[in-house]
Amino acid sequence: MSSKFSVNYGQQPRQGRHRQYRLALAFALGILVSACQTVQTTQPGTVGITRQQSMAVSAQEIDAASAQAYTKQVQEAARKQQLNRDPAMVARVQGIARKLIAQTPVFRQDARSWRWEINVFQSEEVNAFCMAGGKIGVYAGLINQLQLTDNELAAVMGHEIAHALREHVREQVSLQYAAQLPGLLLAITTGSRALGQLGDIVSDVTLSLPHSREAEVEADQMGVELAARAGYDPRAATTLWQKMMRSGGGRPPEFLSTHPNPEARVQDLARIAELVMPLYRQSLLRQPSAQ
Repeated sequence: MSSKFSVNYGQQPRQGRHRQYRLALAFALGILVSACQTVQTTQPGTVGITRQQSMAVSAQEIDAASAQAYTKQVQEAARKQQLNRDPAMVARVQGIARKLIAQTPVFRQDARSWRWEINVFQSEEVNAFCMAGGKIGVYAGLINQLQLTDNELAAVMGHEIAHALREHVREQVSLQYAAQLPGLLLAITTGSRALGQLGDIVSDVTLSLPHSREAEVEADQMGVELAARAGYDPRAATTLWQKMMRSGGGRPPEFLSTHPNPEARVQDLARIAELVMPLYRQSLLRQPSAQ
């Protein structure tokens, strides 16, 4: 059977596909260029973080994906009876977190309105995190295995909160989003469901992938300042790192990975601690009972 649509069957559809691909390319590139913004996510603070960041996805998308991932993790832990099992530990973690959170407006005012959540997971894993939008998780193994003081625990949590303030997950997702542009183009031209992969990228970066070295340095420095302002000795960041290296046999836990060598890190932390010591002393005058 013939029809008017069968003329030059071997060439015309291919030409049509080529035109469709070119249009898709122009469209996707246009989206990427128009969406990419160079922003300063935080104020410099005393430590002076001024690097601008390129973002190709919105903060709203990242916050929504993080909230969903956090809720899933909390529900799973509750189902396994591994959520907030030690009331004393939970009170300790939440108390330190609240003091740190109170200082976040120094770096960004909008953090006041974040829907902060703080939970302790009953796991031997030596880990902690703070997802976008202020979703904090601390693993019992971090505290128990390293026998952390309040000052050292504040250094860990300050570091993780700093990642959220600087939107490091959003920044890393933006880079991966750009890297996956060819796959997104294929999805456009073939009508596949690969465009939904953005949500998977968000989850992977939020929960699994290490941050860049640059992001880790920023989180170190901002975390030390947050701790000092909250009334915790900023020098504890160096003793924390030394404990990490002793316990890990030279290999740091995942949440402190992708960083300069240990000696360089200790030196940098010590330098920043001295820089913010006046803030620590001032905080002790305001809060005589702070540790």
